[in-house]
Amino acid sequence: MRYLEPGKLVIASHNEGKVREIRDLLGPYGIEPVSAAELDLPEPDEIGTTFVDNADLKARAAADLSGMPAIADDSGLCVEALDNRPGIFSARWALVDPVVPPEAEPGEVQGKRDFGLAMQRVHHELEKLGPEVNRNAHFICALAVVWPDGRSEWFEGRVDGILVWPPRGENGFGYDPIFQPAGYDVTFGEMDPEEKHRISHRAEAFRKLKAALIRE
Repeated sequence: MRYLEPGKLVIASHNEGKVREIRDLLGPYGIEPVSAAELDLPEPDEIGTTFVDNADLKARAAADLSGMPAIADDSGLCVEALDNRPGIFSARWALVDPVVPPEAEPGEVQGKRDFGLAMQRVHHELEKLGPEVNRNAHFICALAVVWPDGRSEWFEGRVDGILVWPPRGENGFGYDPIFQPAGYDVTFGEMDPEEKHRISHRAEAFRKLKAALIRE
C-alpha cells in the first residue's frame, strides 16, 4: 500500500461544498489540497456506471493533467422507493436546461445545476407513489486516490436516513436539506458541519482512506 505524503494534492472537483469538506478532512495531516477549479482543470464526463467508476475517472484525469496525486469524490442520493434513483445521476437531476454537446460521448450532459429543483423532483416522484410511500434513503460516497503513475485506491462509505419535506436548513449542499440521517431529528442541512463530518457517507469513506493511506 502506498501512503499519501504531506504536500500538495488535487481535489478533483469544481463543487465548492465537496472541496470544502474534503479540505477539512485532509488538512490536519500536512496535506495541502488544491481544487481542480483553482488549477483550471476541466471536468471530465462522468460516464462510469458506478460511484467508484466515476470517482476513479475524475481523479485519474486530474492526476494526469496536474502531475500531482489527486483525490475525487463521487457521491449521490439513493431513494429506496425510486429503485435507488437518482444514484449516480444525482448531480444530473439538478441540471437546468441540460445540453448534449455535438459529438458528445455517451452520457455527456452539460448545464447549470439547481439542487432546489432536484429536491423538488425527488419529492414529486415520491408523491406519485402515494402518501404511505417508503421514504427511506441513503447517501453513498466513493473516494478515489490516483497518483500520476496511474496507481489508484478507492474507498466507499454510506449513511442511512429518511427524506423529509419541505427542505430544512442552510448548511451543507446538494440534497442535504431533505436528508435526515438515522438517529437524528435534524437534516444534514440543519446539522453543524463538524457533526456532519463525523457521521456522513464522506466521513466513513475518509476513515477507511485514512486507515489505509495516511501515516500519523
